[in-house]
Amino acid sequence: MTANMIQLNGSPPMPNFTFDDSLQPYNMPMQTWLLANNRQDQLNGLATANVVFSNTTGKVLLVQPAAHDSMPNRWEVPGGAVDNEDLTILHAAARELWEEAGLFATRFTHMVAEKSGLDPGFVFSNAKRTSTWCRFTFAVEVVTCDTVKLEPNEHQDFLWASEEEVRNEKVGEREVPITTPNVVAMLLEAFRLRRERANA
Repeated sequence: MTANMIQLNGSPPMPNFTFDDSLQPYNMPMQTWLLANNRQDQLNGLATANVVFSNTTGKVLLVQPAAHDSMPNRWEVPGGAVDNEDLTILHAAARELWEEAGLFATRFTHMVAEKSGLDPGFVFSNAKRTSTWCRFTFAVEVVTCDTVKLEPNEHQDFLWASEEEVRNEKVGEREVPITTPNVVAMLLEAFRLRRERANA
């Protein structure tokens, strides 16, 4: 399926992106999804995360939040909150990928659960435990992996990590602490799904 072109405030329009039919449940605005799934009284909002693999190295993109972030100097994948202004949850994921890494989404291929055997969607509380969110993680293809461009106010560094490097939270001699064990598990599941789909 194909999503419409959108214009981000202060940025060039994103190219049209396509998405697998399995992702149709996320091709709707946040409030519509909350109502359709009877979650409007349980969740304060939705968030997205994007798993991007390099076509040349097979490594996954990690970004390092800025020092003033709630989890400073740890590593994560690009993503963030779905806004009421986002056309759909998928558009929110595309917007966050552009804002945080300067990458244009071309195709959302599948969901990635937090761990093998779990349904997609990870429910978590904010740092102050005053609100509850559900995060959906999407595997996404991009125009090119060669032009990662960070938003300095949000992230201070990026790198590409192999499955073993994610598992060890270390790239070469550099320690790469990942935000939470759930994110490590999600990344390892993303690698597993990638192998499975390549062999299908």
